[in-house]
Amino acid sequence: MFNPSQADVRRFFCSVYAKARAGQSMEAIELLASQWIDEHPEYHAELADAEAALARHYDAEPGRSNPFLHLSMHLSISEQCSIDQPRGIRRAVELLTHRRDSLHDAHHEAMDCLGRMLWESQRAGRAPDGAAYIDCVQRHATKD
Repeated sequence: MFNPSQADVRRFFCSVYAKARAGQSMEAIELLASQWIDEHPEYHAELADAEAALARHYDAEPGRSNPFLHLSMHLSISEQCSIDQPRGIRRAVELLTHRRDSLHDAHHEAMDCLGRMLWESQRAGRAPDGAAYIDCVQRHATKD
């Protein structure tokens, strides 16, 4: 299982941003990451300076998110949907995307569910509950 460090994740996204700006060829995962980076121009300045990104601490500030965590969650949800793991996540995100008329908005709502599932798993010291995650995404898809 791939288990990148915080520095690895930050270098990856900064490198993808640099490659995209330079028009360089990219691997499939980099292309996917680049698409999510394009959706978040508010992160471009931070992605442009890899050294500053490696040194920065992101504390929970109201109205401020960690761009690397946020982009990683987009990438995770995209990958989960591509292989339908946990089983049913692809359909739940598709339903939410249709309901919101936006894949981007659907991902943001799914992130809330993913974050909650991971937090509850860590707090309880147990494996993540994929069924609860999917149920949460489906609940978002059925509410206005």
